[in-house]
Amino acid sequence: MVYVWMASWRPNVTREQSDAALMRRAQWQYPEGIKVLSEYWLTGSPAVIVTLEADSYAPLMELGLTWGDVFEIVCTPATTPEEGLKYGAEILARRPA
Repeated sequence: MVYVWMASWRPNVTREQSDAALMRRAQWQYPEGIKVLSEYWLTGSPAVIVTLEADSYAPLMELGLTWGDVFEIVCTPATTPEEGLKYGAEILARRPA
């Protein structure tokens, strides 16, 4: 399944902590079970947006536990417009009138 993972700096993070997080990221690898589709670093909030595929919750939980000290994290399922239209039509066909 595809997810969008968004990370915003925690308000109390110091400059030293954000610098250390950048250095940590330089050495860090995504956990097994994650296939990264894209990773973007932004100048605003969120500061990081990652689109990824994961087959289970475990690697997503690992991301949260790894980066939750410096980031407020939101992770949500996502789909393409084409898949969304397909799923939407199927769901609407099953919905009672």
